[in-house]
Amino acid sequence: QAVENQLKICGFKSNGDVRGLYLARQGLRSIPSLSQFHRLRYLWLNNNKIQDLTFLNKSYCLTELYLNNNELTDISGALKHLCSLQILFLHNNELRKLGKTVKELKGMISLHTLNLFQNPLVHDPDYRLYVIYFLPSVQLLDRKLVTQRERESALHRYNPERSLLMQSIAFGKRLNTPLGIPVGSSRCTQPARRPTVPSGCEFGNNTNKVPFENPEDAVFVRAMTRSLSEFSFVDWNKVVTCQERQLQNRAEPAEKLTVQFR
Repeated sequence: QAVENQLKICGFKSNGDVRGLYLARQGLRSIPSLSQFHRLRYLWLNNNKIQDLTFLNKSYCLTELYLNNNELTDISGALKHLCSLQILFLHNNELRKLGKTVKELKGMISLHTLNLFQNPLVHDPDYRLYVIYFLPSVQLLDRKLVTQRERESALHRYNPERSLLMQSIAFGKRLNTPLGIPVGSSRCTQPARRPTVPSGCEFGNNTNKVPFENPEDAVFVRAMTRSLSEFSFVDWNKVVTCQERQLQNRAEPAEKLTVQFR
């Protein structure tokens, strides 16, 4: 009845015309399937008493979904097909399992705004960093912008090996922080030790490769080798023209300048 009343208010003549439904503050406990609205993009269901989300199993086009202030305890298997979702409000529910909740949202590569506050799962000490790491598309979490520092901290906590590798390779600049220094730690004032390549481990030869005693040295040497860039250019103002070359009856090689940088 609530759906029918909304359609009458909006004056929709066919289900295919429906882009948004406002069903908030209706005291609803359950909702029939919305599959007939195959172009539905905006759905307000906040401030109801909803506990089950099976009615969303065919709503593939949703981009904004407001489910805050309901009685949801679990969303597993109910939202993962909503790959176009950009805004999702789930705050003030009864969601308790952080891992299962985040796993359900992983496929939403367009999700940029997410609210989960006022749920029991936010009491997890690693809640915010966990969500930031496993849902990298989210830019606004619980009404607070996700900062670059938070992304670095989340990467260091949940993928320390990649974090150390990214610290060892500086794109566009030299990075003096030695390997093994966590994100946020003070930088070492002494220059990082430059490891020497063991005998028989030179690059490009056919000798047997002897492993480094310290694995961090191998990463450093490889990073410094692969980060070297080179480009060359010619000053065309100093290059002789065809006429000048014929008159002088000799061809001088063009002056080429080569620059290397890391």
